[in-house]
Amino acid sequence: MQDTAGRIVDEARQLMMTRGYNGFSYADIAAAIGIRKASIHHHFAGKADLAKAVVEQSRAVIRAQVDQLAAVEPEADGQLRAYAGYWERCIADNSAPFCVAAMLAAELPSLPDDVAAAVRAHFAALSEWLTRLLTLGVRQGSVSLVGSPAEEADAFLSAVYGAMLSARAFGDPARFAIIVETLLSRVVRLR
Repeated sequence: MQDTAGRIVDEARQLMMTRGYNGFSYADIAAAIGIRKASIHHHFAGKADLAKAVVEQSRAVIRAQVDQLAAVEPEADGQLRAYAGYWERCIADNSAPFCVAAMLAAELPSLPDDVAAAVRAHFAALSEWLTRLLTLGVRQGSVSLVGSPAEEADAFLSAVYGAMLSARAFGDPARFAIIVETLLSRVVRLR
């Protein structure tokens, strides 16, 4: 059974994915999980503290998934496809129809400084991982790049998150896979 703080973080994540940071309150969380607002303040003094906890938990999950992926799939092209496949499944089954950090990034100008810093750190870590992965792919001969690995990592990240946005805007989860496959076909070499 999940503790109260965990339930609060999970509900906040769901609300942030669908409404953004500015679109929910502690009252929304309290009503959704059946507790008092004071109980939320006991665990997270302010909304910014809760948002940072959500972003940090998301970063921890991604770090664990990246580590596991590297252990079971040594090829960079396979890891790129698995990363895209993860988001494709999350969007298709609506378990995570939009990355919470991406939603928060759209609101960056209105976020508290510490939440904005956590969001930026999330994207920096993803970009660094993709840069390492693309560099590995070039060494393995499974990836072909036009720009530097860092430039291509930013382009790949932008395409994945843009594909999420497009799938949401058109109400068509399949659109994500089509866009990302177009990108992958330009980067991943056929064997």
